Amino acid sequence: MSDSALLKVLEPISRPSVTDAVFEELHRQILALDLPPGTRMSEVDVAKIMGVSRQPVRDAFYRLSTLGFLTIRPQRATVVSAISEAAVMQARFIRSAIEAETVRMACVRLGEGDFAALDTVLEQQRAAVEARDAVGFHALDDLFHREICERSGHGFAWDIIRENKAHMDRVRFLSLSFASQDAFGDHLQVMAALRARDAPGAMAAMHAHLSRIKVQIRRIRSEHEAFFDGEPVLDI
Repeated sequence: MSDSALLKVLEPISRPSVTDAVFEELHRQILALDLPPGTRMSEVDVAKIMGVSRQPVRDAFYRLSTLGFLTIRPQRATVVSAISEAAVMQARFIRSAIEAETVRMACVRLGEGDFAALDTVLEQQRAAVEARDAVGFHALDDLFHREICERSGHGFAWDIIRENKAHMDRVRFLSLSFASQDAFGDHLQVMAALRARDAPGAMAAMHAHLSRIKVQIRRIRSEHEAFFDGEPVLDI
């Protein structure tokens, strides 16, 4: 086979970029509040600590800022954004509307292979709850919701959700210290409705699950007021 013919059939091997690695590590630390709101960050310091050049750090900072995790201020320090309660409630509204529709479609489209895959995620969630692994449970929580979106034929819906849920994610993470069992129980109810092809039941279960944050945020804000910016909101 000639070199030109070989180039036509081979594709570049995809590897995580340095920017991706920096982004994922900073995303994880901000989500877990290892880097709490108000933390000052500089490209120079992060690049030195992580052993990379400034460009991937700059790119990662920009991606995190578009999600709402960082506030980039020209000629001033970049800081981890405070949690906006209004943004949390907006994200809940968006998720509730979109995910109610995805579970409705999932009731029609999911097959036994899909149910088996979701059951595996739920068993992993059960283990994370028992181990009190908040980081692991949060990742598996996201995986459960993303899998429903993708397996219902609406993977793009998860992209929209992820772009809008940064502020909500930190509140959800804080809630896992006292509400991971409730979240897991909600997932079991959603799953039962999906398996029964009960679209109204699945939609109601998903709405109830995502609405828990309206109550949880009162407790979290009272315990972590310094993490928040702006006035409390009643509902959106």
